[in-house]
Amino acid sequence: MSSTGYLQYTMRTVVHCAAGSIVRIPALFDGLGAKRILLMSDAGLEQAGIVDQVVRVFGTTGFSSRPALAGVFTGIAPDAACDTVNEALRYAREISADAILALGGGSVMDAAKGVKYALHHNLTDVRDAIQVGIKIESWPNATPMDIPHIAVPTTAGTGAEVTPGAVLYNEEAGIKGNLAVPFIEADIAVLDPNLTLGLPAHITASTGMDALTHALETVASPNSDHFTDAHAFMSAQLIERNLPTAVNDGQNVAARSSMLQASTMACNAFINALNAMPVHNCAHAFGAMFHIPHGDANAVLLPIVMEELRDFYLPNAERLSQALNLNVIGLSADEQLDAVIARLRGLLKETGQAQNFARFKIPADAMESIVIAVASDPVGLFLPIPPEKIVAIATKAMG
Repeated sequence: MSSTGYLQYTMRTVVHCAAGSIVRIPALFDGLGAKRILLMSDAGLEQAGIVDQVVRVFGTTGFSSRPALAGVFTGIAPDAACDTVNEALRYAREISADAILALGGGSVMDAAKGVKYALHHNLTDVRDAIQVGIKIESWPNATPMDIPHIAVPTTAGTGAEVTPGAVLYNEEAGIKGNLAVPFIEADIAVLDPNLTLGLPAHITASTGMDALTHALETVASPNSDHFTDAHAFMSAQLIERNLPTAVNDGQNVAARSSMLQASTMACNAFINALNAMPVHNCAHAFGAMFHIPHGDANAVLLPIVMEELRDFYLPNAERLSQALNLNVIGLSADEQLDAVIARLRGLLKETGQAQNFARFKIPADAMESIVIAVASDPVGLFLPIPPEKIVAIATKAMG
């Protein structure tokens, strides 16, 4: 818990949640003063028909004064690669877009934030914002951005729809850069579980573990407080109960809705408790080096990092147990942490997820590069991981 006695908790985004709630999007944009909207998404959602489903809302609502959908850009690459963010930025200017509709998972959400930031600051290359790896702004230097922005998540994982942070992959430098800037988050998030009903089981599982990682790293954060706890504990408990159902019964609207809400709460708590995040530190490095999807990286690394960095997690062992709905009354802190790690591995098994990265065929001689990547990742500044611990984590993770 925060030791300073001072805390700040921000959640600027208004959340709308219901099955079928995407029908409200045109009216919500009108209320924000939007005129010409750019819809940003990716090729997978276009092929799945999700993009068309949202596009049709603009023509079937009967809302007489709705703003125009000026263009659709579906070229966002995984990890919000800067080249595709820059392409979307150029397209936004070509169609004179004054508003952004982000439809997708974390990559699309973060790419939309990159475009928003670049438009506001008149940049032509989003890399200029993350030249040193991380860009942090705060009030009063950070000011409101007059760009109406609605986010519609199609996975229950990143929670990026409500956070003033974005992770962008800089292909030229080979690293993931970070934007931490107030007002780049969406004005409104629309959580419609109907859009997640067709999500494959393995993506449901891995993105759910991403959300759980946000929640548990918040619980263990030195900057946690009562506000972050409220969201982190509830989200973790919801995920522990609902993720197996969402994976094994993908048409279960109640489980899908609970996962969406949990994902949103978890990441909002995570960004407000921003501090030590060793799981994300390692996941960023493995993701950038070997193109391992972020959810898969977090899923494998979460129990391994807890196991190898026991001294960091032990003071919060009871809290972590409570967050996972575990009854640990009478157990020592070591036993409580063992129970947490066992439950995480059990959850991976229940949801059909791998326990290591063996399928990615990481070469054995990559260890030195992995150590350097983990040590140099920007978020590693919060809690530097000793090189010998990085080796131990990587050895287990590589299988």
